[in-house]
Amino acid sequence: MDGDTRSTTTTAAPAATVTETSDADFAADVLAAGPPVLVQFTAVWCGPCRQLKPVLAALAAEEAGRLRVVEIDVDHNPATTIRYGVLATPTLMVFQAGEPVKSLVGARPKRRLRQELADVLDGAGVRGAVPDSAP
Repeated sequence: MDGDTRSTTTTAAPAATVTETSDADFAADVLAAGPPVLVQFTAVWCGPCRQLKPVLAALAAEEAGRLRVVEIDVDHNPATTIRYGVLATPTLMVFQAGEPVKSLVGARPKRRLRQELADVLDGAGVRGAVPDSAP
């Protein structure tokens, strides 16, 4: 019986989590990733960033395989922060096929974040972010 219990617990895939990245690893962790990647630009001192942590952790677990969730500390990784024009924390950016396709600033509840990411999660991808600039 003990062997059966262990085999059923080891066959389950681990729940996805929010992972950390850096200036050095950003290209590999985000730009070269297969599924869309939601990046939180965060800071240790940022209260709204701390509020968003459980929301992003839940989203990462629920959307494992369809969306990766990554965070990057703006104070320790200025090159990436500057490259993408991040001026406030938390900033959330969705990257798809190596390009930013959506940018959101500020903490929000999970339901609202899901609504704002619906085009990415449903596979609309880059086209879902472009109509904002279309006439």
